[in-house]
Amino acid sequence: MPIASPEAYAEMLDRAKAGRYAYPAINVTSSQTLNAALKGFADAESDGIIQVSTGGAEYLSGPSVKDMVTGAVAFAAYAHEVAKKYPVNIALHTDHCPKDKLDKFVRPLMAISQERVKAGQEPLFQSHMWDGSAVPVAENLEIAEQLLAEAAKGKIVLEIEVGVVGGEEDGVENAINDKLYTTVEDGLAMVDALGLGEKGRYMAALTFGNVHGVYKPGNVKLRPEVLKQIQDAVGAKYGKEKPLSLVFHGGSGSLLSEIREALDYGVVKMNIDTDTQYTFTRPVADHMLRNYDGVLKVDGEVGNKKMYDPRVWGKAAEAGMAARVVEACEHLRSTGTTMK
Repeated sequence: MPIASPEAYAEMLDRAKAGRYAYPAINVTSSQTLNAALKGFADAESDGIIQVSTGGAEYLSGPSVKDMVTGAVAFAAYAHEVAKKYPVNIALHTDHCPKDKLDKFVRPLMAISQERVKAGQEPLFQSHMWDGSAVPVAENLEIAEQLLAEAAKGKIVLEIEVGVVGGEEDGVENAINDKLYTTVEDGLAMVDALGLGEKGRYMAALTFGNVHGVYKPGNVKLRPEVLKQIQDAVGAKYGKEKPLSLVFHGGSGSLLSEIREALDYGVVKMNIDTDTQYTFTRPVADHMLRNYDGVLKVDGEVGNKKMYDPRVWGKAAEAGMAARVVEACEHLRSTGTTMK
C-alpha cells in the first residue's frame, strides 16, 4: 500500500482509540532501519508509524551534509516508494523538534507539504511533533496554536508535548522530577488553546512519569492514572468521552501492565527507539564476533567476502529489528488490526 493518506491516517488514529490499542512509532535513521520497520509491521499485520528525529534526519542527509530537511525529504521519498510493496498502512512522522530547530526542520517541511497539497498531491509527512517541553506552558501553547494552523493547511496532524519527558534524547536532557507529570490544569489550557479538532487535528504527549533512555522493567515509575484524570476533566467540560488522542514517550523500562493501562486511557501512538536500536545492532555484533577472521584480514590473510559483505550482516540486523517491531505491536494490541 502507499503511504497513508490524511484520511486513512485519521481513520487509523480513530480506530486505535476506539479499540484501545496504539501504533508503535519506530524511529529510523537509514534505509535499512526503515525496511526493518516496514517488515515488522507487515509481519504483525499492523498499520504503523515510522518517524525521524532531528538527529536522525541530519544523519540521513549524510555526515558531510548534515541538513535536517534534506535528510527528512530523502527519507520520505524513499519511504513513499518502498512502502507500496507492503500490505499495511504507514504514516510518516517527525519526532521531537525543540523551539530552536523549528525554522530549520518542521516549518520548512510543513511548507513543502502545503505546496504538495495545493498541487493536488498528498502531504510529504502525515504528522510533525512540536516539543515545547522546555518553554513555559503558555509559550508552548501559543507556538502550538500557530503550528496547528499551518499543519491544517497541509492536511497534517500536529503532535505536541505538554509536560516534560525525563532523560536524554538527541542532545535534549531533562531532569527527573515532578515536572514529569502533566497537570489537569495544563490539559485544560491545551484544549482551550487548540480546541478539539475544529482548528486542526492534533495528538498530545501528556507526561505521566515518562523517561527517555535505557532502563530495566520497573525502574521507571509511571502513573497512567494522570492520563485518565486529564481525559475525564476535558471530557466533562466539553461533553465528550475520552476526547484526546494521546502519545506515550519514553516507554523503555515500562511494565506491560502500565503500557496497557495507558492504552485504555486514550494512547494511540507509542514511540520506540532505544529497544529497536539495540535489536538492530545486536545481530551485527554477534556476526562480527563469531566471524572475526572472515570480516577482518587477520595476519595478512584476505578474509571472507561473504562475511564482510554489508548485505549479510545487514539482513541479520533488519531481521532482529523487525522481530522487535512485531513484539511492540503485540504489546500495544495493534497486531492484526490493519485496515488493508
